[in-house]
Amino acid sequence: MHSKGAMNWALYMDSHRLLNHLVTAIVVIDHELHLLYANTAAKQLFKISHNRLFEHALTEHYKSIGIDPQLWRNAINNHQGLTINSVSLTTLDGKQHTLDISLSPIEEEKSAALLELRLVDQQQRIHQQLSQDAQQQAAQFLVRNLAHEIKNPLAGIRGAAQLLSRELVGSTQNDFTDLIIEQADRLRNLVDRLLGPQRPSEHGIFNIHEIIQKVLSLIAITLPENIHIQQDYDPSIPNLKMDSEQLQQALLNIVQNAVQALQGKPGKITLQTRTQHQVTIGNHRHKLVLALSVTDNGPGINPDLIDTLFYPMVTDKENGSGLGLSIAHNIARLHGGRIDCHSSQSGTQFILLLPVTPQSDK
Repeated sequence: MHSKGAMNWALYMDSHRLLNHLVTAIVVIDHELHLLYANTAAKQLFKISHNRLFEHALTEHYKSIGIDPQLWRNAINNHQGLTINSVSLTTLDGKQHTLDISLSPIEEEKSAALLELRLVDQQQRIHQQLSQDAQQQAAQFLVRNLAHEIKNPLAGIRGAAQLLSRELVGSTQNDFTDLIIEQADRLRNLVDRLLGPQRPSEHGIFNIHEIIQKVLSLIAITLPENIHIQQDYDPSIPNLKMDSEQLQQALLNIVQNAVQALQGKPGKITLQTRTQHQVTIGNHRHKLVLALSVTDNGPGINPDLIDTLFYPMVTDKENGSGLGLSIAHNIARLHGGRIDCHSSQSGTQFILLLPVTPQSDK
């Protein structure tokens, strides 16, 4: 904590434990805007370590904010409250947020105030996620029904071609029956991919970084020399309850998508693991989640596809099937998680969020 302000923060230790459960960022600042306290949500918002957070004034921890910080100083000096809605904030990592900001004076300390930074775009994001999940599940239900309808006559066509092939042994027309069988097998494989995993499988306890390394070993076989993969892991992340093969497939699909986005041009793909606190996924709020991000510096995704990106058969790639991201999203859902996507002309980031189950719950 910063040395300024002679406040006995030991009195607030019980409150501190409670404040760390809030999704609202809470900080205490003095009249020079130095931080005296920050809860977990505040540290997560600014993406800054505990020690560094208190080394500088609040104004050093973001790129820009849609108000004049002098308003805070004046309010603290005059021991007044202040509320401003829909304030834009750009953090040091370049992410943009919309906040409702409230500053409240602290009766016991005239030169400090409690500042609440509430993310108002979070509820919009949750609503959008629920809506997209519902739409995607409806699309998958339609595709699954269609796939089942295709598989039965497809098996009949293949069987008939096999019988015909036996009757035409030694005939030049075997080439046509072989072609029918080959194409029927290709369509069957496509239908099987469309169906994908449909229900939670038996989960074990695995290390996410071991899963990542298996995926990178597979990617390395065909990775163009001009694409560099950078790894940035948090080794303290505990083992997770998962289907390792499904998670490997989901991550492989996401990384392959990043490789394809670079289109053989020089580029970089960064894989990063971190933990996030108090994250809402669907209708459930989790104390701790794994955030596995895959970031490329490619040209970004066509904005027209963003809202339907995880739907089956949606792609902007010439030879793409549009199944990779759909399958990855479904696997994340079966693990109680989700996949977020942020894209611009300077690159794309996919973030796989998975709940971290406490040891006592395993």
